Amino acid sequence: MSDDNIDAENISATGAGEDEILTGDPEVEQAESIVEHDIDALLSERDQFKDIALRLQADFDNYRKRVASQQADDVDRAAGKIAEALLPVLDACEAAFAHGVAGVEPIWSALIGALQKQGLEAMDLQDKPFDPNQAEAVMHEEGDSEHPVVSDVLRTGYLWRNKVLRPAMVKVRG
Repeated sequence: MSDDNIDAENISATGAGEDEILTGDPEVEQAESIVEHDIDALLSERDQFKDIALRLQADFDNYRKRVASQQADDVDRAAGKIAEALLPVLDACEAAFAHGVAGVEPIWSALIGALQKQGLEAMDLQDKPFDPNQAEAVMHEEGDSEHPVVSDVLRTGYLWRNKVLRPAMVKVRG
């Protein structure tokens, strides 16, 4: 027999004997129990940390969305304030155009066109039912309808991105 065969026989004989000794040993069983308990504890702790990480990620995503929404609202509000500050200029151009002042129409058209591209809308309330959310009634005339109707627009009202920027000043009938 060669030395390799002898070593393999000794290892297999020794290995089989050790397995039999280790399986019945109470210290080994206790150590296995402790290791299994530690593994279960580590898996539980890992799951807890995973839950915490997922919650933090969701909280951060919600925070990012909320901040982006607030920034968009802030920008929209600031642009609305600028548009509101330009409304007297639009009123002056409209009045000048109505009185036939020469050279005012191109300026008025350019200004209103630029503001309309950004979200400004002139309200058309003539001969429509009066809505106090869109117009201020400053004059009233008697009429035969039971519901008030806008009979004359004294000052144009404007919407900024579908919100009332400035209510119209109107005369109502009815």
